[in-house]
Amino acid sequence: MATRLRFTYDREADTLHIDRVPPYAEQESEELGDDVIARINPTTSAIENLEILFFSSRLLERNFLELPVTGELRVAE
Repeated sequence: MATRLRFTYDREADTLHIDRVPPYAEQESEELGDDVIARINPTTSAIENLEILFFSSRLLERNFLELPVTGELRVAE
């Protein structure tokens, strides 16, 4: 079953969080480049969360956001 994505923005830290699940301590973190952090399931190695640092600065600078991940989008049921 597909999981809906939840987007939250932390203005103070200027960080966009994209979550499939709530973050938890056992997740591993990996820098994907360009100040994007992936939080990874330690058992399945699936990306469960993304943290995009300096989010508003990126949009003001480039007017778009490109992520170093691939995904499949479908309408949630």
